[in-house]
This record gives sequence, structure tokens and C-alpha cells, in this order.
Amino acid sequence: MPKFDYQESFSCIAAGKAIYEAALKSDKVWGITTDLGFTLKKLKELYPEHCVDSVESEQGAVLLAAAVAREGFRPYLLGRIPFLTIRALEQIRNEICYQNLPVTIMGFGDGLIPTTGSIQNCIEDIGLMRNLINMSVVSVSDPKMINSFIQQSMVMNSPLYIRDADSKVDRIIYNADRVDYPIGKGLVARKGKDITIITHGALVASAIAAAEVAAEHDISVRVLDMYTIRPLDKELIRKAIKETHSIVVVEDHLKRGGLSSAISELIIDEETYPKHIVRMGIPDIIPDSLTQMFRSCDSEEMLREKCSFGSKAILRKIREFVWPLGSEGWTHHDKHD
Repeated sequence: MPKFDYQESFSCIAAGKAIYEAALKSDKVWGITTDLGFTLKKLKELYPEHCVDSVESEQGAVLLAAAVAREGFRPYLLGRIPFLTIRALEQIRNEICYQNLPVTIMGFGDGLIPTTGSIQNCIEDIGLMRNLINMSVVSVSDPKMINSFIQQSMVMNSPLYIRDADSKVDRIIYNADRVDYPIGKGLVARKGKDITIITHGALVASAIAAAEVAAEHDISVRVLDMYTIRPLDKELIRKAIKETHSIVVVEDHLKRGGLSSAISELIIDEETYPKHIVRMGIPDIIPDSLTQMFRSCDSEEMLREKCSFGSKAILRKIREFVWPLGSEGWTHHDKHD
């Protein structure tokens, strides 16, 4: 089975740089990881006694981070999402969340990863993390967000989970002038008035791509980057429902437990009902079926299309909202599906 090369990940490099820059401002920063020690190379040069890059288990890494936090330090715990959030879930809950400690957990490799085995897919983590007491949850769609989240975590007095993909390219979405991404907020990634797509992480780029094709057919699609999954930006969601009436929630996560579940809870609790709501994400698939999919996919986008939540799938869902508008004009896109 081919191994995913995290060391070449742009996101990992950005995270290591952000933690190092935080350490330049405060000697309270610690870095802890089980298998991503290269991200902490510069921190180790600055504060070797505050850097642990060979913890033998995720559970042990969490216990160490909690102990360090209780001493007044700011630990950053880095690892691969499924192992960090699932293997060490009990320790995260009991030692970090129940104690409300300022530990920042940064997980890499969100969603489906075509070059690894099924146990390395990250499809349940948001559901787990957003339901823990005191835990805030954010998702990175643009690597510039990482530095903003790290800087904000330095003044937080509660746990934070940062979910990030392992992009091999510099996936820039937003203008270079935008450097602040307040935790607790989302943002309008693309303006629109007919339909709203609400998403996060790597799928923001996919949603924007689908919206741009829809615009060619006079369909105005708003895209919300709900980079904060807990706490939700309720005002931004309410505004989208009021102004566009129909919403599509799409994410690289199981359709239950993640962002779409959080938004559904908000809609029910506040009785703010859209005309239509559609949830798109990873279906319940047994690991063997996922493995079969991997063999025919060489990219994350191809795998998402097979699971019906890639750019083309989003576009098809947009078309359903406006059917029969465009029933003839969409033909040249259908032939690629």
C-alpha cells in the first residue's frame, strides 16, 4: 500500500512556520507530535526543550500536552487525523476538554485520501471533535488561515481543533490582503443570490468552481466558507437562508455528524427553515468498497466524484434546483460526468 508523503505537504510546512513564529513572540509555546517531527524543526532549534517529536503513541502525546498546559504553557499537538482524533479520543475528552485546557490539536489529511488505506481516511473527526465539551473546531480552506488560527489560539483559554488537508500545492483562494480569519465566523467566498453552498476546507475551491460554471447559465450561487464549524456563525447562515432560500451543504466528511448536522440542528432549534436543504458528503461505505474505489482514483477530486460530492456533483445538484432551466444548455457539461 503506498504511503502518503506528509513531508511534502504545503499545509504541514505552513503549520510549522506558524508555530515557530508564535514561539518567537512567546516562550510558552510547545510542539508535540507522534510522526510529523519535520514540522517542528525550526521550533526545535529555537526551544529544543519545548519540542517533542517522537512520542510513541497518540494517547501519550495527548497526556503530555495536557500536562504541559497545566503548567501554563501553550502546547500544539500535531498528527494524522484518524489516529490523533480516534485513538486518543478518550484522552482528549478527559484530560483536555473536561479540564478546559488551552491545547491546540492540529490534524492533517482531512476526508478521503486516495493513496492510502481505508484506516487513514478522515471521515468522522468533525463529528467527534465538535461534540466534545469546550472544544472549538475550525477547517482550513486556504493555507493563510493557519497562521491566523495559531495566533488566535495563543490567547484562547480553551481547546481548539484545526482540521487541515495535505495539499501538495499552494491552494490560495483569498486575496493576499486578507490575513485575519476570526474563529467563530465564516465568510462569503463568492457572492450570489439564487442558491447558497455552505462548505469548508478543500471543498471551498470545488464549490467556487461549480458556482462559476453555474454563472455561465445565469444562476447566481453564493458560496459560504464555514471555516468555523464550532461555534457556528449563525448570523451568516440565517442571512443566507433568508436571501437565497435554498442551501446545499457539502463537505469531505460523513454526511452525518459534521457541518451539515450542525446546520440542521441550527435550523431546527431556531426554526429558520430554508425552502430546500441538501446535504452532500461521504456516504456510509464499508472499508472494502472504499479500497476498490482507491484503485481507480489518482486524485482526491476523482474520489469525491465517485462518492457524488465533487465539483461536477455539486453542479448537478445546483441544476436540480433550477430544473428545467438549462435542460438543454447543460449538455456540454453532462458529457464529462
